[in-house]
Amino acid sequence: MTDSKPTVAEGSEYVVFFEGGPSDGRTDTRISTNGSYDEEIVDYVLIDGLETGFVYTAGEAKMVGEQLQVHYSLDVKDSDPVDDPEDRNDDLDN
Repeated sequence: MTDSKPTVAEGSEYVVFFEGGPSDGRTDTRISTNGSYDEEIVDYVLIDGLETGFVYTAGEAKMVGEQLQVHYSLDVKDSDPVDDPEDRNDDLDN
């Protein structure tokens, strides 16, 4: 078995599938700048009005026809911390 990483032409698009976190189930397209895909993506999301960075790391990557598709999983430890929804806005209850 080889660990060959799928490649695409520099400047070509590839499809990103987000798994976990606030972007779970979302897809996106990205442009390859070096003939490959990003090993890590930081996705910024507004949480209670604050821009919060969620780190996603590449997992399964495969060619489907002539299109590269890469699945990215949430990396909780490298993402910005987020309060549990039950703990947010505690000061509004007083």
